Amino acid sequence: MTDTESGAPPRALIVVATVLAVALAVGVALFALLGPGEQDPAEQPDPATGPLALVPVPAPDAGSPACGKLIGAAPGALTSAGDTLPRRDLAEPAPQATTAWGAGGSDEAVVLRCGLERPPELTRTSNLRVINEVQWLHVPGQGSATWYVVDREVYVALTVPEQAGTGPLQEISDLVDRTLPQVPLRFG
Repeated sequence: MTDTESGAPPRALIVVATVLAVALAVGVALFALLGPGEQDPAEQPDPATGPLALVPVPAPDAGSPACGKLIGAAPGALTSAGDTLPRRDLAEPAPQATTAWGAGGSDEAVVLRCGLERPPELTRTSNLRVINEVQWLHVPGQGSATWYVVDREVYVALTVPEQAGTGPLQEISDLVDRTLPQVPLRFG
């Protein structure tokens, strides 16, 4: 459709196209101003103090009464290298029979899990350590170590960052000894 004398589009078509272009530009500008965008860093949750995300691990006995008793009796804070570590909230979906402690400003945490499978590193020749009446299997890792309680009706793991002192291990040993009866070792 063109103007027959000049070959240009009709005036009404030019007006409609201009109005649509302006409306689109205004819509984009409003969306940029009012729509979802980056949050102010001060408003974003701090991963070190917000809920701690944990990877689930196989824990077939996590729903057992023994794990419920242990996790229910876990302290609100642990002492690590002279610092007090408050209990951390866990991000959903949180693994069952799991709790953690950590200091604000640090994403590293002390993590207690209950009801795990027998650790594959546990053999008749494993070097076990007894701490406050509890037998532990030490499994070193990258930047942390995991200690498994191996002489109770359920397997319990405590993962501790390498810079943590021995306080968490001693406190959790006392907790395990108070809440879970000792049983003979099981090797398979």
